[in-house]
This record gives sequence, C-alpha cells and structure tokens, in this order.
Amino acid sequence: MSFQMEFIVLPMLAVIALGFVFWVWALIDCIRREPDTGNDRIIWVLVILLLHFLGALVYVLARRPQRIRQFGA
Repeated sequence: MSFQMEFIVLPMLAVIALGFVFWVWALIDCIRREPDTGNDRIIWVLVILLLHFLGALVYVLARRPQRIRQFGA
C-alpha cells in the first residue's frame, strides 16, 4: 500500500472504529438504564439496532437527556 493510500485508509478505519464503539455504548446504555415501564426500552433498542449509528445518535441527543432529567440516571 502506498503512503498516500495509508494516509486516507487509516483515518477512515479510526472513524469507523469510533462509530462502532459509540453505537455499542449507546446500545448498552439503553439496555441498562432505560426504565422497564412501557415499551420505551424495546423501541429504543430497535431504533439503535436498525438505524445503527444514526439511531444511536438520535438516542443520545433526544432520549438520553430526557431520561436523565426524568429519572436522574
């Protein structure tokens, strides 16, 4: 692999790896900390699983702050 190719591929792999770690973190956070009442946990897990990074981003930006305000965790 040439130097120019490595200069492009390695940062892309780092971004992909960080995105995957973020997705796993959001999924674990949802599974462990969403309340058991209703179907919120199931719906958010499905959103995160089906929309992958975008679903995790929506969960972290929309639901997580709301849950922290409501339940404190």
